[in-house]
Amino acid sequence: MGNLGMPELMMIMLLALLLFGPKKLPEIGKQVGKALGEFKRASNDLKRSIEDEMSKAQSGLDSMTSDPPKPEPKPEPPALAPAAGAVAQQKAAEPAPSSTPTTPS
Repeated sequence: MGNLGMPELMMIMLLALLLFGPKKLPEIGKQVGKALGEFKRASNDLKRSIEDEMSKAQSGLDSMTSDPPKPEPKPEPPALAPAAGAVAQQKAAEPAPSSTPTTPS
């Protein structure tokens, strides 16, 4: 689509005047102007919020690169569990609890 020159714009305005009439044309122009203004405001707000988020992300990256990395603590190895046979032998070596209840004196 090429550029619109003065003759093309005049033809569009004449066509709009014929289609909508002299009474409706100012109202339509006003509504189009409001819509374009609202669109421009919304796009500026979106642009500003994206720039703010980018600057926050950049400042977060800057602060992370200025601090030296901290060494992570080494995890302790898990405690070794005795083998199943050793547990059975250990239980067999323990004395069996007496069946008579003991009462405190």
